[in-house]
Amino acid sequence: MKQTVKRLAVAAAVAMGMNAAMADDNKIVVDGSTTVGPIAKAFAEYYMGKNPGVNITVSESGSGNGAKSLVNAACDVASMSRAMKSSEIKAAKDAGVLPIENVVAMDGLVIVVHPSNPVADLTLDKLRAIYTGKITNWKELGGPDRPIVVVSRDTNSGTYETFETMVMKGEKMGGKTEYMGSNGAIRQKVMSTEAAIGYVGLAFTESVKALTVNTVVASHETTLDKTYPIARALYMYTNGRPKAGSHLANYIGLAKTEQGMRIIEDIGFVPLK
Repeated sequence: MKQTVKRLAVAAAVAMGMNAAMADDNKIVVDGSTTVGPIAKAFAEYYMGKNPGVNITVSESGSGNGAKSLVNAACDVASMSRAMKSSEIKAAKDAGVLPIENVVAMDGLVIVVHPSNPVADLTLDKLRAIYTGKITNWKELGGPDRPIVVVSRDTNSGTYETFETMVMKGEKMGGKTEYMGSNGAIRQKVMSTEAAIGYVGLAFTESVKALTVNTVVASHETTLDKTYPIARALYMYTNGRPKAGSHLANYIGLAKTEQGMRIIEDIGFVPLK
């Protein structure tokens, strides 16, 4: 009798677990990058429109926080504008989480200034000199006699870490650098400040002037072939590989579908080919 009760209890627990898994598959939580945010939101809107029973929520707390949320089982998808660090992967594995990398699009970090600024091109070396504080006035670059207002993403941002790796190359930003919490905030600052310079993703260049870097225009083509010197991949990480056919797998997989690629391109990013 006791064995029968035990077997029934186990079977009930398994059934409850299966039901919970099925319920969980109808709810997807995404957290992380403000750069990847527009893609995650557009995918969510499209997917929920096709699957009314599915609820997808998207938060934009930054790439670093997205990684922490995945480690802490607070989200199903960590959207990141950089690859996970080895320290984050170790923390995940220590917590029993297996981060699986899914590249969803490509992006370029575009250097932006106020539309009235006559400067059109910067080399990586001059850009680094601006952000370290070695170049402080636009007249040193052929522009007006104005102190440069240097604007950067906050240090928890994947966009910041990409810029730090690909442009700063180990050098520290100057003490007068102003830090912003999102691509949109940088764009607004540059739009309203004639002497400002900042960097944003490809989808955030409206109403500001995009500079060429090393004479290369940031475009879909130069980002995809990486001739633009500040090109990067955009990611969505999951805990393990989602089960084929699940809503989570289908949501992530949108990036490789014709519709998903069209969404990515319409937003202003570069779809995978």
